[in-house]
Amino acid sequence: MFTAAIFDMDGLLIDSERPIMAAWIEAARTLDIELSHAQYLQCVGLAMAESKQILAALLGGAAAYQHAAAQVTAALQLERADGDARPLFPIKPGAAELLMALRGRGIRCAVASSSGRGQIAACLGSLDVLHHFEAFAGGDEVARAKPDPALYLLAAERLGVDPAECVAFEDSENGAKAALAAGLRVVIVPDLKHPPAAIIERAFHVLDSLHEAVAHVPRWFPGQVMRT
Repeated sequence: MFTAAIFDMDGLLIDSERPIMAAWIEAARTLDIELSHAQYLQCVGLAMAESKQILAALLGGAAAYQHAAAQVTAALQLERADGDARPLFPIKPGAAELLMALRGRGIRCAVASSSGRGQIAACLGSLDVLHHFEAFAGGDEVARAKPDPALYLLAAERLGVDPAECVAFEDSENGAKAALAAGLRVVIVPDLKHPPAAIIERAFHVLDSLHEAVAHVPRWFPGQVMRT
């Protein structure tokens, strides 16, 4: 049915949304501002410029935003000063198993993430899954972020695959919109923020975790079982 898979990263392959949210809430407290989960969730799935605008308004202006952003960056640095070798953002349940199952059938995989290419490589490299991907499309490589289809079109182009032959794995509303606009079918695995019913209805499938996707691999990706 499909010959390739393109994955979002944050909230889909890696559990990054929770520590990022926690870091922003803590940074807001240093400004004597109680940033609630509900308020922060307004930013999930948005491009950086849109998130910055919302957070600046919630925190009291551009200067307060810059102060908080510096603290968040320090808290989330991938190379930790304390020498802790554990990855900052753990891999989501089922992600490694799904990537192995796709590799075993010769299915080509790519990442289409709003994060920059450097961050994609650092995050996935720290989790030892970078080698499963043939191509990457980062948010620093396109003029328009999700829900614009540019990231998915770039990822499919770099794989050399027609978007109609690809399935996208997404957790967010804007990510799903981007993939659909690019002509991909979409499997949604919600994370912190559940996409609205209008997007769920357009999805190829909705799963509770990537663990569930493993059982669908033989049917969704006929491919060719690789002999070892």
